[in-house]
Amino acid sequence: MTSDSPRPIEVGGRTVRPGEKSQFRYAVATSFHDDAIELPVTVVNGEGAGPAVFLTAAVHGDELNGVKIVQEVAAEYEPSDLHGTLICLHVLNVPGFLAQQRYIPIYDEDVNRSFPGNPRTTMAKRLANTIYEEFLSKCDLGLDFHTSTRNRTTMYHVRADMRDPAVERLARAFGTSVILDGEGSGGTLRRVACQDGIPTVTVEMGRAHRFQTAHLDRALHCVASVLAEHEVLPNQPVSWPGWTRVIARDGEKTWLRADTGGLVEMKWGPHPLVKDGEPLFTISDHFKDEVEVVRAPSTGLVVGVLENAVAYPGHPLCHFVSVDETTADIIRDDIERGVFDVYREGGFQWPESQWYATHGHGTKSKHARNISETEREENR
Repeated sequence: MTSDSPRPIEVGGRTVRPGEKSQFRYAVATSFHDDAIELPVTVVNGEGAGPAVFLTAAVHGDELNGVKIVQEVAAEYEPSDLHGTLICLHVLNVPGFLAQQRYIPIYDEDVNRSFPGNPRTTMAKRLANTIYEEFLSKCDLGLDFHTSTRNRTTMYHVRADMRDPAVERLARAFGTSVILDGEGSGGTLRRVACQDGIPTVTVEMGRAHRFQTAHLDRALHCVASVLAEHEVLPNQPVSWPGWTRVIARDGEKTWLRADTGGLVEMKWGPHPLVKDGEPLFTISDHFKDEVEVVRAPSTGLVVGVLENAVAYPGHPLCHFVSVDETTADIIRDDIERGVFDVYREGGFQWPESQWYATHGHGTKSKHARNISETEREENR
């Protein structure tokens, strides 16, 4: 879709010319009262030629961290900054957002299992179809922002189909330490876009129903890194997070589940790195006669965790990924230096963007990939 000279882009029934920034609302459906359900959109068409990049949030209506990130990106960049175009879709699931619910209200339809959609069926598929045809299909790559669902929280990470070189490039440029490899479930925005040749990754962070400002600086820094890698922000560096662990799609990640129902107490923390056999949770009945101890199956990371203090048998307690001892040693070093994620206590805590420059991780070339252990030692 890119060309040697800047070009107009037509999205949502509007033409945005090079050097223009347009903010508008686009009707994606109608309510029971036949009122328009409007999607807020910001398009920033750069003065220079480059790819069109979409940023999407709240495909699940209660996932608010991404809404704030997209708002800040839309406000921060002007056409003079860009070689290419930003298409910022602030809230995809407008009915769910207004009701502060994950799915389409009343019918409990999941918009993120409805792509590429269908203009003649359910509300979720109609929304997905309009969004996909009017906006996403006209882009070259994309970032889809999510949080965990209610009563859970998740570590800051990316989900990507690492078999696709273009998706791998995008995922590494975003600069999270943890990347979960996989193509995504059927009907997800990410999977459909990737199948259509639009490299897209899912960014997961934190909790539903709130803004977690500790994420904001980190996410804006990562967005800038992606834009630098794809020449939308020319002459800017691509960030390096210090270490990266790509979790394979088979065998290295699992949901640990409760075998018995009862009261759940977390025993791990404050850091999500745990040792093989370490107690993670206890589950007890009201009389504390029966106590189940859930232990780490290997050395690894607690990537996502149940926040509710009660569980049924079979209920997922945490999303667990294994790490090798070399990676574990790097993480331990980051913990000792006070630069590793803490989300057991006080919410997610990430270093400010200045940390990268201070620790020598913001100076790699634009197309840098994993640094070796030798390079890491030299950077200390």
